[in-house]
Amino acid sequence: MTSRVVRSRAVSVPVESETALERVPIRLNRERALDSLFGRIFCGEPLHTSPENALALLRLTRFPRRTGFHPGSSPGQAFAGKRYALALLVGAVLASSPKPAQAQDLSGQDLSGRPIRILVGLAAGGATDVMARLVAQKMSENLRTTVFVENKAGGNFIPALRELTNSPADGHTLFFISTSTLITQPLHPDYPFDLTKLTPITQVATGPLILVVKNALGIKTLPQLIEHAKMNPGKLSFGAGGGTGSSLYFATELLKAKAGIKITIVNYRGAGPALNDLLGGHIDGMFDAMPVMVVQAKEGKVTALAVTSAKRSPALPEVPTIMESGVPDYEMSGWFGILAPAGTPPAIAQRLRDEVAKAVAAPGVAATLGSQGMVPLATQPGEWAKYLKSELEVYTKITKDANIKPE
Repeated sequence: MTSRVVRSRAVSVPVESETALERVPIRLNRERALDSLFGRIFCGEPLHTSPENALALLRLTRFPRRTGFHPGSSPGQAFAGKRYALALLVGAVLASSPKPAQAQDLSGQDLSGRPIRILVGLAAGGATDVMARLVAQKMSENLRTTVFVENKAGGNFIPALRELTNSPADGHTLFFISTSTLITQPLHPDYPFDLTKLTPITQVATGPLILVVKNALGIKTLPQLIEHAKMNPGKLSFGAGGGTGSSLYFATELLKAKAGIKITIVNYRGAGPALNDLLGGHIDGMFDAMPVMVVQAKEGKVTALAVTSAKRSPALPEVPTIMESGVPDYEMSGWFGILAPAGTPPAIAQRLRDEVAKAVAAPGVAATLGSQGMVPLATQPGEWAKYLKSELEVYTKITKDANIKPE
């Protein structure tokens, strides 16, 4: 920002550009400078200046013994009244001006004026996409600005991450991720991105994954599925929404390793297309996150065999866990969270987190999440960052111990 200096005798006053103060002519004497400035303020021009500049202006004035002026007053009395009025105005500026840190925070929290884009690295129709749109809609209502979802599917989330990292770190481009996005890293040692280096916003919600099969298969329990797979090695086909590296792929590989069975995995760009093929009878089963599959299970369109959490889900209390069904040490969660480009200011990250918290706490949204077997969280950015790192360590260890490799 450029600045000028108003000089009056031995006093120099720095003045911010684009304000009424800048237009005060340079090299005027003290009386003419103050008279010109007072006239502009009196006409309603805003006094945009810092406390430091206001104090400098105060040093220009001397509080007179006689402060009033009226028609017929002497020039000296009139000038004294103007000086006093100007002093009052500057005092008001000092009283109302935010501290520098406050001003920075307020500026950093301003998300109005431009749309907010939420990237999803999977095809439309899957759980991640559904969850992102649910949050985006409520944020749009609360912020009174456009918050929209843009799907950039494929490539192990690389297209979406490339789009994110090439975007300005101003809070207007976000990345809505799931467990799948994180698991991609330990599965691919040469993965070009590190999610833990991005700016954490919040962990939105968490819940288990669910294992389902097509009704026509005639299998009602996980032990039956395992027995069938052992008798027909490689003949069962399971869809993996998000492809190699997704949590759904990982859950299938983990089941294969823990149960000692062979299942053919068919990769999809998202859980939505995989579900379509499951309902159409083209694949035999799949893992999926709860938001979409709970509805399918309740409507009897698929057969739910087990959930991946340590405890049963309140959304489907009749469905056992995988560990209950005889597979030891099998536990996975299907969480969702939001990241922003590296370097996003903390004030913006905090404001975004607060807006997400308001969105998921809204009665309609909270009820929807509960019915889908999800628990709303909206954790603080720092807490989300720690959890993300701990999950990366967990899945790195599981990948190594189970010898899970991408196909």
